[in-house]
Amino acid sequence: MERAALHYLERYASSVDGLRRVLMRRVDKAAREERCDPEEATPWVEEVVARFAASGIVDDRSFAEGKAASLRRRGDSARRIAMKLREKGVDGTLIETALEEQDGEDGEAAEIAAACRFARRRRLGPMRDPQEREERRDRDMAALARAGFSLDIARRVLDLEDADALEEAMRGDGL
Repeated sequence: MERAALHYLERYASSVDGLRRVLMRRVDKAAREERCDPEEATPWVEEVVARFAASGIVDDRSFAEGKAASLRRRGDSARRIAMKLREKGVDGTLIETALEEQDGEDGEAAEIAAACRFARRRRLGPMRDPQEREERRDRDMAALARAGFSLDIARRVLDLEDADALEEAMRGDGL
């Protein structure tokens, strides 16, 4: 069980709960193949997870900080980041702390910059051909809303003039 956990952690960053789920899937698979008894193997999983958490090999705080930074650079909204971290089993206070640390003092500016990155990546609003911007505005607004951005931020990003203004807003110079 320990080797399986180390092998997984060499390849992927994980939360404590995420590691537990991965190991339990291995136990379930072994039980289906009749290689082990799940009731006997469950305490082994808990022991390995507890030992790894105590030694710092698996740390929810550093996982949340790293994941939040990665997702923010990608252009994800704070809502989407929080949702993804919750799915991984990270505690709500750790999520808030990681987002505050990532965004700094101005959370709104970080959210605008993320929305601009998202718009650039998906070629929305200012990244579109000027002739099709107006007819695609509702679709672009919906895409930003589904990504977790507020109506105000979506409007501000879509109202930017062109790709240069979008780049300035990503650096914090615009909006």
